[in-house]
Amino acid sequence: MLSAKSLFQEIVDNDESFRLFCSIAAGGETQGGWENARIAALVPRSERALAPKITRHGADEDKHGRIFNALMRKRGLQPVEVPPETDYTMLLERNGIGLAHEKLKADQALTVRDIIVYLSHSRVTEQRAADQMVMLRKHFEGHPEIGKAVRMISDDEDNHLAYTHEELLRYAAAGHGRLIQQTLRECALAEIAIYRDVSLAVMDRMGRILGWPKAKAAVLAAGIRAMYAYERTLGWRRMVTLEMPERRDALGGPATAAPEFA
Repeated sequence: MLSAKSLFQEIVDNDESFRLFCSIAAGGETQGGWENARIAALVPRSERALAPKITRHGADEDKHGRIFNALMRKRGLQPVEVPPETDYTMLLERNGIGLAHEKLKADQALTVRDIIVYLSHSRVTEQRAADQMVMLRKHFEGHPEIGKAVRMISDDEDNHLAYTHEELLRYAAAGHGRLIQQTLRECALAEIAIYRDVSLAVMDRMGRILGWPKAKAAVLAAGIRAMYAYERTLGWRRMVTLEMPERRDALGGPATAAPEFA
């Protein structure tokens, strides 16, 4: 029987598939850390109160990258080069989702509209990250090797998601509601297509490493495409709704350390 738990258990139990999984995850988190650090440095003067929260967001992403690298080191594994077709963060940027790297590499201050685009992009991608961590936490919270990392990252992703809800609602109350909803919808529809493509590419790589039969690989690919069809018609709406979170000011303090993974 195919299940998320059994599939991920296969990936964790094999050094090569585990190394690929951690390398992909670490690369995306590290890239996210850089992007947030640059956005924090370029926040317009009128929005400077937001900079410490963006800085903490970036510090959390950097921490997650270190955690995934530490998980590899504990097995004596070295990171592998991330295949371009599995690079979720890079593909989002190349498809115009979020702020372009050319803009982030410049020294010109961002605009309020840029900040709203950044927060909308984060709202969508943090929903994806939080959902994935809920799944991993359900099945692997008590795992002796990865359980602590799963719990720590899951808590951070919940904070990130709460922060994007709260800040976007603040901007909506200030009169930016139409821009926010338009940007959220565009980001969500683009993200679900990229997530489908990345998921297919990752499962193809994992299947080759783990020697999955063609029938198993075909069933998994069909499942990924079926999930995309659902998200394309209905599921994307969960990524664009805004509700005041229970966790208020979720990124209002310093980033939490993870010394055991440093």
